[in-house]
Amino acid sequence: MTELSQLGIKDLLSLIPHRYPFILIDKVVDIEENKRIVALKNVTINEPFFQGHFPGDPVMPGVLILESMAQAACVLAVSSRNDAPDKFRYYFTAIDGARFKKPVRPGDQLVHKVSVTKCRRNLWSFKGESYVDDVLVTKAELMCAAKEL
Repeated sequence: MTELSQLGIKDLLSLIPHRYPFILIDKVVDIEENKRIVALKNVTINEPFFQGHFPGDPVMPGVLILESMAQAACVLAVSSRNDAPDKFRYYFTAIDGARFKKPVRPGDQLVHKVSVTKCRRNLWSFKGESYVDDVLVTKAELMCAAKEL
């Protein structure tokens, strides 16, 4: 098992298929294959969803916080495999126990801490927590499935 330290946006774009406006992580600051990842999402007022969610009171939609967390989980899964990143596509298959503790607003930096709870063949389970300024804002259990392309 290799220990990686950081991944920038170019690395992320080589690992997952998401692109603007749907790439929802900016950087990985810590990753340990098959174990855990810490990824960042810088939330800015320029995000297209803030125009309608909500005018005059911008709040990041909870489903997009979960999607951002899931993208971090996907990077962890892809980085943990010995296959080429373009050999498999990872599909989000389940969310359990999602809880939203505080709103996420422009200017916040989401810190996703995701750990592998189970991996069997092409099915992955994760526990995820998201923080802003060391305060828990979201938590959930996630699953994804890898499908060969």
